[in-house]
Amino acid sequence: MSSNNHEGNENNVSLDKVENYVQDNKKSLTIIVGAAVLIVVAYFSYTNFILGPQEEKAQNAMFAAERYFSQDSLKQALNGDGTYPGFEQIVQDYGSTKSGNLAQYYLGMTYLKKGDFEKAIEALKKYDAEDDVTGALALGGIGAANQELGRYDEAINFYKKASDYDENNFTKPLFLMKTGKVYEQQKNYSAALEVYNQIKKDFPTCTEARDIDKYIGRATALSGK
Repeated sequence: MSSNNHEGNENNVSLDKVENYVQDNKKSLTIIVGAAVLIVVAYFSYTNFILGPQEEKAQNAMFAAERYFSQDSLKQALNGDGTYPGFEQIVQDYGSTKSGNLAQYYLGMTYLKKGDFEKAIEALKKYDAEDDVTGALALGGIGAANQELGRYDEAINFYKKASDYDENNFTKPLFLMKTGKVYEQQKNYSAALEVYNQIKKDFPTCTEARDIDKYIGRATALSGK
């Protein structure tokens, strides 16, 4: 028997096995395929007919709450004004939408402004970052809340995460500076000096660098270097 005939026989056997498997498991395969189709249909139905309208409602609700936040009207930002809901209600009602997720960020930042630091930490940890800036600011907000609570190691941990989250001239030097200041609170002046020197070297034109020599001089004197 030639090798071609042998290979042909093997292919026929393999095809027979597949056909037999399909026949023996036709009912199960039909259920699996049907379930997959239902999942796809359900996903598109949810996206188009449920999530879409919810997103529009969330966007409309966010307008007033964001305005109150920018005006430091924190009570209305959190709880609403009787006509428009606040961030707490928006998160509760529209948390699965993109705007509801952004409301989660604002909720945490509002708690931070109010001095409700534990609530701020809880809310900001639930935020799913939509962009590099708000992602870094959320981590920095958690750091700030921990700093206010006297949890300096946790504050440094989150400030470092915030500074590393995105390499840009806005958030990175901001949170490096905050890291240095917490090191000073811990009287770890050598670590603070290292951070301040990094700001001077890597971000000489940033806002934090304007008075950086003052911080470097103080940390140098206190560290004994």
